[in-house]
Formats: sequence, C-alpha cells, structure tokens
Amino acid sequence: MKVYTTDKIRNVVLLGHGGSGKTSLAESFAYLSGITSRMGKVSDGNTLSDYSKEEQKRQFSINTSVIPVEWEGYKINIIDAPGYFDFVGEAEEAVSAAGAAIIVVNGKSGIEVGTQKAWEMCEKYKLPRFIYVSNMDVDNASFRQVVEDMTALYGKKMAPFHLPIREDEKFVGYVNVISETGNRWQGKDVVPCEVPEYNKANLQICRDTLMEAVAETSEEMMERYFGGETFSEAEIRAALRTNVCECSIVPMTMGSNTLCQGMYTLLDDIIKYMPSPENRQVAGINMKTNEIYNADYDFSKAKSAYIWKTIVDPFIGKYSLIKVNSGVLKQDDLIYNIDRDIEEKVGKIYVLQGNKPVEVPELHAGDIGALAKLTAARTGNSLSTKATPIKFGKFEISTPYTCMRYKPKNKGDVDKISQALQKLTHEDLTLKVVNDGENRQTLLYGMGDQHLEVIASRLLNEYKVEVELSKPKVAYKETVKGKSDVEYKYKKQTGGHGQYGHVKMRFESSGNVEQAYVFEQEVVGGAVPKNYYPAVEKGLQESVLKGPMAAYPVVGVKAVLYDGSYHPVDSSEAAFKMAAIQAFKKGFMEAKPVLLEPITSLKVTVPDNYTGDVMGDLNKRRGRVLGMNPLPGGKQVIEAEVPESSLFGYCTDLRSMTGGRGEYSYEFARYEQAPSDVQEKEVAARAAKVAENNAEE
Repeated sequence: MKVYTTDKIRNVVLLGHGGSGKTSLAESFAYLSGITSRMGKVSDGNTLSDYSKEEQKRQFSINTSVIPVEWEGYKINIIDAPGYFDFVGEAEEAVSAAGAAIIVVNGKSGIEVGTQKAWEMCEKYKLPRFIYVSNMDVDNASFRQVVEDMTALYGKKMAPFHLPIREDEKFVGYVNVISETGNRWQGKDVVPCEVPEYNKANLQICRDTLMEAVAETSEEMMERYFGGETFSEAEIRAALRTNVCECSIVPMTMGSNTLCQGMYTLLDDIIKYMPSPENRQVAGINMKTNEIYNADYDFSKAKSAYIWKTIVDPFIGKYSLIKVNSGVLKQDDLIYNIDRDIEEKVGKIYVLQGNKPVEVPELHAGDIGALAKLTAARTGNSLSTKATPIKFGKFEISTPYTCMRYKPKNKGDVDKISQALQKLTHEDLTLKVVNDGENRQTLLYGMGDQHLEVIASRLLNEYKVEVELSKPKVAYKETVKGKSDVEYKYKKQTGGHGQYGHVKMRFESSGNVEQAYVFEQEVVGGAVPKNYYPAVEKGLQESVLKGPMAAYPVVGVKAVLYDGSYHPVDSSEAAFKMAAIQAFKKGFMEAKPVLLEPITSLKVTVPDNYTGDVMGDLNKRRGRVLGMNPLPGGKQVIEAEVPESSLFGYCTDLRSMTGGRGEYSYEFARYEQAPSDVQEKEVAARAAKVAENNAEE
C-alpha cells in the first residue's frame, strides 16, 4: 500500500444499530476499491471485517476492525464498529480514532435505538457525519421516511444529497440534489437520465434547504442569495464542505450495499465533504515543559501517536492500533511510551485490512496503522520521542456493571484462565476481572450478559479453557444487635499433657461496621494469664472470617474477656484459642445475630416516557426512589437506593423495559440490616450446604 500524506487521508467510523448494514457497507467499499475480488456476506461468514470465529458464528460484529480503502488518490480508513450495546467499548475506541462518521440506518427498519446512540456519540465528540440509508433495494425501504424522522428528531441540519428513483417498486437510480441531475444504474455503470416528475417537487424543497445553508456560510453569500443570484456547483460544494466539517449540516444519502449501488458517490462524497486530519485538532501535554502541545496532525512537528485499540489474538499475535497525532512514524524509529516509562524500537509498521497485516514504510500524521510486539503497550498509552515526551488524554470508556461469578470447569486450568483473561482485558477495556477474597469468588464484569457469554465462548475456542458462569454471591455481613455473656471450657485429656483453656466473655455490638471486631480484656487477679490474651484474640480473628449464622464475614462485634481459669501444666495458646472460637460461636448466636446487606446508590437514565415503568420495577426490587433530575433531550435521571442482591439481571431487564434506551450506573453506599425473609433464606441455604457437605463426607 502507498504512503499517504495528511491531506489525502480520511478516517471514517461506521456507526449505527446492530444489523443496519455497517459490515456489508465496509465490504462493498473493499470490493469497489479492489481489495477483494468478490464481495463477502455476513451470512456466509466471509467478510473482511468480521473475521473472528465468534463473529462468523453469531453473524454480527463484536470487535472494531479497520479497512483502509484507496480511492481516487486518497486513503479512506474505514473503521467498522459493532452496533450492539454489549460491545459499546469497541465503538467508543473507534470514535476516538475517527475524524468523521457515517451513521448507517436500515431503510426498512428506519431509526432505531442504535441510530440515536450513534448520533449522541457523534455529538459528544463533535464528529462531522453522514446519514447513509441502506437496503434501498428492499421493497418497503423508505428513504423519505428516514429523512422525515431524522428531521423531526434533530432539526433542519438534515440535508438529503440524493433522492431515490424507483420503477416498478425497484431501486433503479438517484437524483443528485446539488447538480439537479438524474442518474440510473446499468450494471456497474451510472448513466444520466431525466429527473422523474414525482421527484421534482421534493428536489426543489431539498435544493432550497441546501441553498439556505450555503448562503449562511458568509455575508457575501447571503447578499447574493437574497439578490436572486445562483451559486456555481463549485461554490456550493466548497460551502457544504465547511458546513459538514462544522457539523451544521448532516448530508443524507442512500444505496444498496449488496448490489454496490450508491457506493461510488458515497466514496466520492467522503473525499469531497469529510475533513482530513489537518482540519481536526488534537492536543496533549509536553511532560518536559508542562505546556500544552498542539499536535494537530502536523507532519512537521515531533512525532507522537496514541494507541486507540489493542488486538491480542492467539493466531495473529498482538497488534497495537495507533493513530499518528504529529510527525511521521517510520520503521526502526525509537518511540517512548510515557505511560509505561519504556523506550521501544518500532519494527515493521502495518496497516490492517481486517486481520490481514499489510506492511508500509511509514505513517504520516493523521493516519491509522498498527505496530506489532510492543510488549508493554496498552490501549490509551501515548507514544512520542524521549526528547519531546507527549501525553495525550485518555478517551472515555463505558464502565461495566453486569457481573457474573466464574469457575474453571477443570481445576488444573486456573493459571491458564487467569493468563487468557489478562490478554482479553488488554484487548477489551470494558471487561474487568475482580477477585472477591471475602466471599471466595472470582467475578467477571462486562457490559451485558451477551458480552460475558462471548468472553466464555472465546476462552473455550481460542484459549481451550472452559469456565462456568453463575450468579455471584452477594457480600452479606453478619453482626449482633443484642448482648450475651458466655463461658466455654476447652478440656482434653489424652495421656501426657492435656489441653485446658477456660474463658468467660461478653459479646455486644461495637457500633462500627467498618471494623470486624473490638477485643478488650477486664481480667482481674490473673484468672487468665496475660500471655494467653493474644491466643484469645487469634481465636476471634479466625471466627470473624466466617460467621456462625450463615458463614458470611462478621463486622461490628465487641468481645470482652473478663474471667476464666487456666491449668499450670495443661493450658496452652492452642487451648485458649479453641476456647475463644467456641465461646464466640455460642455468644454470637445468643446476642441477636442479624444479616447486613450491601445497599447501592443507583442512577438510571431513561427517556421521560419510561420513568413510570422503571420506578415501578425499582419498587419491586425493594428500591427506595430518592428523586428525579431532568436532563436535556427529554431524559430523566432516577436516583434510588437498591439492595445489591436485587441488581442481578438488571441490565437485561432495563433494556427490555426501555427498548434499549435506558442506562444505569451504581456504586456501593453502605450496609443495612436485611429483612427477615432474606435472612431466613440465607441461613437456610447455609444449613443446606452444611448438610450436603456432611452427606458427602
């Protein structure tokens, strides 16, 4: 592949609802530009961008992939991002590397939740965008309906660049609004034709809208427009490019991915209207001078880049996908990773076509490529030179809140699973592995149930290890509400030295659930020698790890050793430790034991019309709604306190309740006494487990 300068590069991300046609659009671009000799199909599992076994099996995109397309002397880096919400982290990475977006809308399904989420993402990062309506060859696809719906949602910035020509219910051509000409497809070729009568009224409306937008780009243009002058096509295109780059106009176009109709014009429009990196800004901090470093994709400045995605594949190896922010990156350059404080030599530089690496000698500012075998590098790291060390801000990635417990099917695979998950977390920033030592469980956090299911499947197929996913144990705690006074005498005589330890202890609440226990002694007259106090405390230390009621950690207990007795020969530390353990079990159960459950602070963001359903559902989950705060765009943030045990499966339930429009986040707030029915259920479960273990023995 040739080397392209900054002005000849376009970085375009494909966004939209799952199944809207992003992957087949990328495939048709690849076919037209000559990367492939035949078009792959998602249903056949042979597309360039959906190359992983999981994607081929499930027939949707899971990972972001890059397909660099060469077109008319330009390089367009097409970044195909997944549309399903469980893989939103991949889309967020893709957006961070892009300079513009094409939001793909299925002409048959119309605007879906994923369309709106894609729009919100573009608004957040101020990305210029096109709306591309796919599946126009399908009978009931309606470009007009999509235009009307998008205009109703986002206002007059929607500008149809083309209008469809249909004959006998078939999509046969298009009208170009800018040049006011008709075009028909004849095989692969486009031939001029008359503008059909039914298109003329609509063409005039769209044309007037465009002319108004063009007039608004300058006062001179405005005067000419009101003076009744007509603009030349070159003037119109130049003004529209400015408007598109400023996000004040969003062109709307259409086509059929599978028939490759509308692709030529779309590729041409990407080059004509979308910004090259030199029209975008990017800044970091020079860590030597502590000053802002405006990299701005300037090839003449010191070289800098950042890693926007990592691929760790057991078959193709590790690749760090980079975007060059300034300078020119060449083979054998020394680069300094400021986040890891390590200098590494760049070996070969690649551009990836799906999963196929193509070697290139250099990458100019604004270009996207891949570096192999950067051992310490991670997604989000900044790369530069040691002489000019630049650190770029990290892009935002969604926090995972869906949690499952995982166990290895084969106990011998523990280390292999740990290593495989480490590789997967390098690749996927929305996957987290948490070791919950208190409840003796390991947890996987992801963006949804499907996300975690895909991870389990990848572990099996790519790393040959199997895990079982199950509902996580809730981190309950045990404490006491009352007081008790107990004594326990531990006595064993087995010939020779015996065992003797005798303690009298009081137990009550310490009032501090942050601390497991408080130990005090009030022994008088040496009834228990001082050298046995540590042994008694050791007994307490062991006892609070698994409470006597339901085997959960104990908190907030005050234990006072006030009397006892000892034997000059048979007493030992071990005997007093055992006496303390047994006294604790008895004393704890006599001091009105209660179960404490973790309470979370939950925030649910939903459109106004779903608030009633969501609040009703939270009440069913024993939640307390604290209030609602309105957000721009007709949304509400519902704030509530909900027991952690009620949040299992909430991600799926919220999505089904709100049609995928609801989002939530939570954090631990405090512990509260659990209701009696929850306590009884946990105690019964503990008793059943003990009985089961005894039966096995």
